[in-house]
Amino acid sequence: MFLRRGAGPEEEWTMADKTLKWEVVNLGIPEGCNIILGQSHFIKTVEDLYEVLATSSTSLEFGLAFCEASGPCLVRKDGNADDLVEAAVANALKLSAGHAFVILLRNGFPVSVLNAIKQVQEVCRIFAATANPLQVLIFQTGQGRGIAGVVDGFPSKGVESEGDIEERKKLLRDIIGYKR
Repeated sequence: MFLRRGAGPEEEWTMADKTLKWEVVNLGIPEGCNIILGQSHFIKTVEDLYEVLATSSTSLEFGLAFCEASGPCLVRKDGNADDLVEAAVANALKLSAGHAFVILLRNGFPVSVLNAIKQVQEVCRIFAATANPLQVLIFQTGQGRGIAGVVDGFPSKGVESEGDIEERKKLLRDIIGYKR
């Protein structure tokens, strides 16, 4: 049987001698940027993700941070934009969850790099790729912290109308340039 203590963004659940603490972490996304949150399994992640991002576009600016989950358990970092590296590190420190990585992108979109990121050998999963406000549901045990899931943006408000469909198509074709 689980017992609940506390209310709000942090709650604690206990079962016998095991404690499970829940926390909602709001990640910071700089203006005009997108974020990718994922999980990997190896310290080489920083170098491999850097290579994927740096070779994807000459105009892409990025910062990345990786929560090492063994040995010295450091937040590893890299990127080509100091402000984005700093923001990625701040997000990684908030998460402090085993082998999580945070990538912040400017002058590019996740859709342009996601497949290449997923192909990095040590990448296990992508939790989110968005410019929306992002909340991460973190759980903590006696061993460490992990990501249970994410809240990406806001709840649905309805179904698109014919006008909304036209706006979506115009955005894709005329503004973003994904379809011609």
